[in-house]
Amino acid sequence: MTEEDKNTDKAFAHHRRKAFPTWLKRPLGIPGKASMVEETLGDLKLNTVCHSAKCPNRAECFSAGTATFLVMGDSCTRSCSFCAVTSRRPESLDPEEPLRVAKAAKRMRLAHVVVTMVSRDDLPDGGAAHLAGVIDSLRQAVPSATVEVLTSDFLGDLASVRTVVGAEPDIFAHNVETVPRLYPAIRPKARYDRSLEVLEHAVAVSSGSMKTKSGLMLGLGETIDETLTVLRDLRSKGVSVVTIGQYLQPSARHFVPDRFVEPEVFDLLRAEAQLMGFSAVASAPFVRSSYRAGALL
Repeated sequence: MTEEDKNTDKAFAHHRRKAFPTWLKRPLGIPGKASMVEETLGDLKLNTVCHSAKCPNRAECFSAGTATFLVMGDSCTRSCSFCAVTSRRPESLDPEEPLRVAKAAKRMRLAHVVVTMVSRDDLPDGGAAHLAGVIDSLRQAVPSATVEVLTSDFLGDLASVRTVVGAEPDIFAHNVETVPRLYPAIRPKARYDRSLEVLEHAVAVSSGSMKTKSGLMLGLGETIDETLTVLRDLRSKGVSVVTIGQYLQPSARHFVPDRFVEPEVFDLLRAEAQLMGFSAVASAPFVRSSYRAGALL
């Protein structure tokens, strides 16, 4: 972690102590297996979204012996205003990374492996073949584990979607993140309709056993009616798993939350999503797409 990251984290922690409501205050995590996780990631030179995105659940997940791998580098070709992942020109793909991810999953004895990726708009296939290689390596190293991948939209290249789905992950995830009206401010290089098309295509070309998943954040300025419309859109495309969580500003440089949404609203949205027919719904302030993903599956 750079000195700038440490200073940013300190400022964010100060902001949190002053401004967060009671339901967003968490006890300090216990060490548990955190040292093993950190050592494994360091030894194998792997990135995690836990670190890169400054996830508030990192201490809990690491102490439980889990982490969410971030592949294709630690920098992104996009600059979404909600995301702490660094935006700059990425480095070349590392052909050994799929094997290292598989080694880490085996060493950590993961029963459910979650792999995320940075957006790689600089690559002809958006990194789809590399991600498929990660899935293949995991199948060989930890054949009993379930595998979940969280992908970019591949700039709408459906051939790339087919490449990833063809590697047969147990869950194909792509997050819509927010309501269409807020895309220009939150996801300026993404399109809502394109994200829906990616999810719909993943459902269409899957073998049938694969689940398709998406997630969105609250507290960005959306209304409940807009959120319900997004949930209906996702369900109409065949998405079966959905996560809903509170957006938390990772640093002072990022989009400022509109509000902290009460737990009762998350409960309401969970009930509505279940009525819509989603097979699994996680809806609570600290929910993230990868948080306790194995339990949700």
